[in-house]
Amino acid sequence: MLFSRVRGTQDWLDLRLYNFLVEQAGKHLQRYNFSQIQTPILEQTNLFVRSLGQETDVVTKEMYVFETSSGESICLRPEATAGTMRAFLENHIEKKPWKVWCYGPMFRHERPQKGRWRQFEQINIEVINDDSIQQDAYFIKMLDAFFKDKLFLENYVIKLNFLGCPDDRNNHKKSLKAYLDTVADTICDTCRVRKEKNILRVFDCKNESCQEVYRDAPKLTDYLCVDCGVEWAQLQALLQVLSVSVVLDPSLVRGLDYYNKTVFEFSSRDLGAQDAFCGGGRYDLSEQLGAKKEHPSIGAAMGVGRLLMLVSSVQDRLPVPHEPAVHVLIPMGDDQQPLALLLADVMQTNGLCVDVLLEGGSMKSMMRKANKMGASHVLIIGEAEQRDGTVSVKNMITGDSVVLKQGEVVSYVRKGS
Repeated sequence: MLFSRVRGTQDWLDLRLYNFLVEQAGKHLQRYNFSQIQTPILEQTNLFVRSLGQETDVVTKEMYVFETSSGESICLRPEATAGTMRAFLENHIEKKPWKVWCYGPMFRHERPQKGRWRQFEQINIEVINDDSIQQDAYFIKMLDAFFKDKLFLENYVIKLNFLGCPDDRNNHKKSLKAYLDTVADTICDTCRVRKEKNILRVFDCKNESCQEVYRDAPKLTDYLCVDCGVEWAQLQALLQVLSVSVVLDPSLVRGLDYYNKTVFEFSSRDLGAQDAFCGGGRYDLSEQLGAKKEHPSIGAAMGVGRLLMLVSSVQDRLPVPHEPAVHVLIPMGDDQQPLALLLADVMQTNGLCVDVLLEGGSMKSMMRKANKMGASHVLIIGEAEQRDGTVSVKNMITGDSVVLKQGEVVSYVRKGS
């Protein structure tokens, strides 16, 4: 029986576009003074229980959790923000703000569908220890510039909302609960559970009938205190100054408990139902993880898989690197193989991409194989070439053939590549 990949995972067989995307993100973030870090895929389970919230779908349904032989509960990370904050606190980072990014796999046990996987790649960006509303506007502008100017994406919108401070949310939740009690019979079972356990999450429901009900629900931005109201107005004004177009979405709350104040999502209808390809916002997380004081932060995560779905449509406009020209060496017999390996080593040392056909066979079969490999040049070493210190070189593009001294091969194929 042939094994198949685990449901909800992907085989990446051509990484050129993926690597281009990550490289461009790194270059863009470097211009904004971000440093790249890497955190473990394995983390303590309680790190996410305390940071994401015990009633979130990620914690209750989606984490891959297992117990070690010593009884420690660890999990595959479902997101990267909590791990980044843990690294900030554990390593006693004093830099303010700490601007970092990382990329790699995340894991969530949810129903696979287009744009949603159980193992998925994310680029994660965090600004830790900065509480200015100006930073929020600058951060969103940075992301918008990347998608628009570096990836040439056009058909997307930026959804924006403001969750206020804890007191604002508590006041809003009371009014929201009173409203939902009057329409409880018209919302789905999941929303009725969320109404009692994590009420803001009702806005995440994808059920159209529920969304229709929530259009008349109390809006959180109507319950902002004076200070939060000022910040919300400042954020909108700053984004306008920075020429960032946004759509105000009062139902946008994000799915994790650590968010407060600014939240946003970049979404595209080209992706279908799972239309968000980047999302984030401001959060206070450090005290939940044991710190003595709060370190206000803002962050975002880009879904690499969904971004690749969008970028593939404009790939011909992007400077995605081509595979290097490959030069194939054909030793005609066992006696010529050591010489072929030595010549290949010289060519590779000089920065050329080289492969050697060591399986033998007829000249016709080996030339056919070299052609299927997309060879730029085929270099043939037979008994005569070995005796004379030469190589027969065929340009597979022009069809021209030439016999060269072995020391001339590198400069010749470089000119013809």
